[in-house]
Amino acid sequence: MNRTVLDLWVGFFVAIGIAAVLFLALKVGNLSSAHMSETYVLKANFDNIGGLKVRGPVKSAGVVVGRIADIRFDSASYEAVVTMTIDGRYQFPKDTFAGIYTAGLLGEQFVGLEVGGDEKMLAAGDVIAKTQSAVVLEKLISQFLFSKAADGQDKK
Repeated sequence: MNRTVLDLWVGFFVAIGIAAVLFLALKVGNLSSAHMSETYVLKANFDNIGGLKVRGPVKSAGVVVGRIADIRFDSASYEAVVTMTIDGRYQFPKDTFAGIYTAGLLGEQFVGLEVGGDEKMLAAGDVIAKTQSAVVLEKLISQFLFSKAADGQDKK
């Protein structure tokens, strides 16, 4: 095998390797267009979003039904406005509840949609009225410690 043919084969395998790494990077980074064709936009207002990030998942019953498109601060209401793109295959009732949850103890945060029982469905651009903000672990720990300290003062 001469040098030119060997160089051609090496170049071919390097190109395949780079394409494979790029494909895996897109899959891991959730940047690929994950077969969501028709989408619609929903918004929700939260007092505290914790570590929620743009492109994070929106889940219902553990299934990814959308992605977080935008997060902004509303200076009139002093709340975070989370804009979500929801796959058009999934429709949710008007009384759907949106909460911010953490996958595992220290995992990524996501918006969880808990379905209500209303017969009317949310339409594109609607705002989800019922929300629960993220639980901040530091705040819980400090409340626990302060309550224990107060209990110790009461016993004296």
